[in-house]
Amino acid sequence: MVLPKVTSSKPESLQDLPPSKVQKLSEIKSERKSRFTTGLTELDRTLGGGLVDGSVVLIGGDPGIGKSTLILQAMAAINKDNIVLYVSGEESAQQVSDRAVRLGIKEDVLLLNETHLEKIIRLAKELQPKVIVIDSIQTMVTDSSTSAPGSVTQVRDCAAQLTQYAKQTNTILFLIGHVTKGGALAGPRILEHMVDCVLYFEGDAGGRYRIIRAVKNRFGAVNEISVFAMSETGLQQVENPSAIFLSNQTKPLPGAMVMVTREATRPLMIELQALVDQANGNPKRVCVGLDQNRLALQLAILHKHGGIATFDQDVFVNVVGGIKVNETASDLVVMLTISSSLRNKVIPKDWIAFGEVGLTGEVRPVYNAIERLSEAQKHGFKTAIIPKANLPKKPIKGIKIISVEYLYQALQYMAENS
Repeated sequence: MVLPKVTSSKPESLQDLPPSKVQKLSEIKSERKSRFTTGLTELDRTLGGGLVDGSVVLIGGDPGIGKSTLILQAMAAINKDNIVLYVSGEESAQQVSDRAVRLGIKEDVLLLNETHLEKIIRLAKELQPKVIVIDSIQTMVTDSSTSAPGSVTQVRDCAAQLTQYAKQTNTILFLIGHVTKGGALAGPRILEHMVDCVLYFEGDAGGRYRIIRAVKNRFGAVNEISVFAMSETGLQQVENPSAIFLSNQTKPLPGAMVMVTREATRPLMIELQALVDQANGNPKRVCVGLDQNRLALQLAILHKHGGIATFDQDVFVNVVGGIKVNETASDLVVMLTISSSLRNKVIPKDWIAFGEVGLTGEVRPVYNAIERLSEAQKHGFKTAIIPKANLPKKPIKGIKIISVEYLYQALQYMAENS
């Protein structure tokens, strides 16, 4: 018996492939991506001004922190003028419906309870929705992979096929993802490289406030944040987040001071607190919301150039409200609060400070100083200790500027005036 000859559908050589086209950048017509709102102003801010056609957004966070709640609220607003397909692979249709009732959502978002990727894409081609939500990407399975659901291969292949569909059809795609114990998105790291925007939920799932940070955004600023408050009717937008990060105590206490940090395009007032106490054994250095290694650096600089030794003290530093500060502008505030706690000296409530402190004790300038000072003035602060290089050319009404070149000058001013 003669077996039939099997021919491959793939080209046998590079000569069979169509020629590649090379273009000059100047010849390519730039098209401005149009955006439309999610119905949530804070979420639009984090996305860079709204949603872009064909974009893929990955949302990660701890279980129960509000990922599905946020997306369901946004999809209900989008669904008023567009077709939205919500694919749930974790919860039953009844569970999603119950949440919608609790949130007061009455819009008819299309709900699909399915984990088979090929079925989802086939249905999407029929319905042609403007937005597709996959909750969650770890529950999806595809016929192109024989691995177990949730495995690295399955997650990668499913995300790749969904992303390809979104780009080809100009469909907006939301992927909800699990996180590991370390806080990173579960699955392959390539998942973050495949998408256009990565949003992380920060904060404690048991707390009231939720902070959403853009750690990657091809259509907007990185590190932009939005703040929401969890309530019985869902996530409520916080339009003035500075107010929630500041202490409500009327009496100032040692070891507390306010700084103006910068989160992408948004100046933010936050309170830093330090507690210095006699160590029992090996001294502890603990910080929450700041870099642990940088705290060790700050303590060494404080000892060398400020004459304040903490080698026999436990040092605890905390950023109030659960926000994470990644910029070096917090150096000066951390050192002033540590000195305040150690000496039991109160820093006046209407003082703020910011500035990077170098290894030689110099106070270095930070960016967007004018915007920071304007934000402080808007919230009623009267005195600002800042780097000399950031001294504004024109005085800012209602706020006294104390410019310093070195750390010891800031410590001396605090000792004489607090």
